[in-house]
Amino acid sequence: MNLLALETATEHCSVALLRSAVDGSHEVLVRRLHAPRQQTELILPMIDEVLAESGLRLNQLDGLAYSRGPGAFTGVRIAAAVAQGLALGADLGVVPVSSLQALAQGAWRATGAEAVLASFDARMQEVYAGAFLLGAEGSEQAGLMQPQTAEVAARPEALPEALVLAWSAMVDAALSPRRAATAVGAGSGWGSYAEALGRQLPVAVIAAELPPDAEDVALLAAPGLRAGAAVAPELALPVYLRDDVWKKLPGR
Repeated sequence: MNLLALETATEHCSVALLRSAVDGSHEVLVRRLHAPRQQTELILPMIDEVLAESGLRLNQLDGLAYSRGPGAFTGVRIAAAVAQGLALGADLGVVPVSSLQALAQGAWRATGAEAVLASFDARMQEVYAGAFLLGAEGSEQAGLMQPQTAEVAARPEALPEALVLAWSAMVDAALSPRRAATAVGAGSGWGSYAEALGRQLPVAVIAAELPPDAEDVALLAAPGLRAGAAVAPELALPVYLRDDVWKKLPGR
């Protein structure tokens, strides 16, 4: 299986090509850059690079995946638009992946944490946040971060009770000492609002510098592509969580 994944939801831009064998082994070719406001110019050349390295053409892929959001308004739109255009041209299905889930997957790869509270700074004194738990060994989700709550956009000092209670249960030291000892708060939301978030969502480690990455988008999308869960290109849409965000932008 050959899967191309795109991630542009933050100030970073990344592209990954996952090549999986029938025995479960895989390799991932990746390009990644910290590129504020440059994703539009960079993403197509990065795609060309990984395809050239792999020796594949676009129409030889089995599908595409993209980071659907939430995230920066423009960045989320870029990944969705590029995925749509490429998929239409090559007649490929598309697998949307939450950018918060991709961030949580990357936090697990970087730290080994089984519980991750992923959060982006959403600007305007709000954060995007979601709680994720590593899939159980032996299950179809083994090694993949799974959402435990709905993703939210909220003020950092007043998170929804459902998120706070779910996280508390996930990292209860009496139930899972190791999970509590390694729980990670990941993403720019923690960089901007660590104190406010930490009062409600206790974590052992903060990894505010971690961005979502296309490698993790690919890993999370692969099971869906194998299962036939890809959507038609016209349904590869961005998810903002705050649909009125454009009204709050300067000049609106």
